[in-house]
Amino acid sequence: MKLFLREHILLIVIYVVQSVSIPILFWLDGFRGSGVSVYAVFLSIFLLTIYLMYRYLSRRKFYKRLVKPMETLDSSLELTGGSPVERALDNLLQSQYRQYLMKIQLAEERQEEHLLFMDRWVHQMKTPLSVIELTAQDLDEPASSSLREETERMRNGLNTVLYMARLRTISEDFHIKPVHLAKLVHEVNQENKRLYIRNEVYPQLKEKTKGITVETDEKWLFFILSQLIHNAVKYSTGKSNQIVITLFERSGEAVLEVQDFGVGIPVVDQKRVFHKFYTGENGRKYRESTGMGLYLVKEVTERLEHELELESAVGKGTIVRIIFTPTQNLTQM
Repeated sequence: MKLFLREHILLIVIYVVQSVSIPILFWLDGFRGSGVSVYAVFLSIFLLTIYLMYRYLSRRKFYKRLVKPMETLDSSLELTGGSPVERALDNLLQSQYRQYLMKIQLAEERQEEHLLFMDRWVHQMKTPLSVIELTAQDLDEPASSSLREETERMRNGLNTVLYMARLRTISEDFHIKPVHLAKLVHEVNQENKRLYIRNEVYPQLKEKTKGITVETDEKWLFFILSQLIHNAVKYSTGKSNQIVITLFERSGEAVLEVQDFGVGIPVVDQKRVFHKFYTGENGRKYRESTGMGLYLVKEVTERLEHELELESAVGKGTIVRIIFTPTQNLTQM
């Protein structure tokens, strides 16, 4: 109604001015029949009211569509009415919808090309890295260790790029199956043994509940746990020589916990450490921080429909828990 009145306010004003000015002109011309003038004014206002009522009722759907926000993009295809203006609006919205879909499709194709390029590039870079690592074995110390340390950092960085590129299509990359948590932890520890030795920080596995098996994607859970371990080791170096990985059940839920005894996370940073590219106070001290590790952990955990908990205290360390809902737990094996 407000939009309708705003659109017709000029017409209403003109009618009012006309209804007042015509009797005044008759009066100035010497005509003193007030009854006829009042009747003329009343008839004019009556006809205007009838016209406005018809105009509003016949185009009410049109005005409501202009005022009401669209709930979905497909609602722009709905037909408004049969008047020329309404048909023109429908044609305009449909044309805009088609243009939008074409641009979205083009953007998706370009993004797919970019993701495919990143995926192939990362795999191509892994081959020369492997050659460099083999070459480093023939070098004398400490050159050999230094070179392998740098290639390991490059490999971790490439893996982060690869998983970041795959994150958008993660739902197509799922392979949910029973995963034995203790076995997975051993595999991750084996994969990162040089990281432990180089930083003199060593893992301890505690199985408070034996044989926990959960329904999840093994590859993505392997990535999540590796990221948590890399963070735990990085922020423990020089302060503590141990991290603890604990498997247990809590209120019917399986829990995988990674605890370090390092620098800890300041309270002001704890709510933002899972944000993209956020490094926080510790990230500014440790130059290797990209702000993407915990962001990817959070994103993948949510896509897998697991829960994530974080506890930390400055100078005491950090605890991160991956919680598997009861529907994702299997019987103990």
